[in-house]
Amino acid sequence: MAKRSTNRTAAEEKETEAPAKRILIVDDDPEIVESIRMALQARGYEVLVARDGNQGLAMAERESPDLVILDMMMPKRSGFLVLERLRRNQQDDQLLPVIMITANEGSRHKAYAEMLSVSDYIRKPFAMDRLLESVRRALGEEEAGE
Repeated sequence: MAKRSTNRTAAEEKETEAPAKRILIVDDDPEIVESIRMALQARGYEVLVARDGNQGLAMAERESPDLVILDMMMPKRSGFLVLERLRRNQQDDQLLPVIMITANEGSRHKAYAEMLSVSDYIRKPFAMDRLLESVRRALGEEEAGE
């Protein structure tokens, strides 16, 4: 009679129960998008990309990502307009986590982003480790090794 490894089966079940978290990057800078995409995929996330605010809003509504990384300054619709529209359709206890990234130095923009309940507000240029830590926190994930 063949032995069955219960540890392996439990691990396999966990893999099938927990699909990769889906992260939508909304940014018009191809270099930033590519570096973020590569870093997230290397950590097992599924990555979706939108190149402007209108496309980002449509994808956020259609694809139901677990997290959005949103640039503030973009063509067609700014990150703030995207965020305002997303928040209009969400309950306070079920807000989609959003990390806003921007090259803007203004403190008023940061205050407005916080008023709209962003998970984090990160100024460009940023260290990729800083963004990845923010992603982990926004998704409520444990640190590796915990």
